[in-house]
Amino acid sequence: MHNELELVVLKRDIPKEKLIAGDIGTIVHKYDESHFEIEFVTASGHTIAVLPLSDNEVRPFSQQEILHTREMSTFAA
Repeated sequence: MHNELELVVLKRDIPKEKLIAGDIGTIVHKYDESHFEIEFVTASGHTIAVLPLSDNEVRPFSQQEILHTREMSTFAA
């Protein structure tokens, strides 16, 4: 079960939004037990996308994971 303000990890690429599997987002709204509004941001806080996603498109973020960075050449509108 996920809750608002929890970090989650994207399980699939979303090319239209310039997101790739492994990107970390924050649940900003929980519609029900398996549907969420998730925000993806840069390290400086610029919002890349806010998307409605389901439980099967994200997984919990683990404190045991190694973080990785990548540069965004352009931001989604």
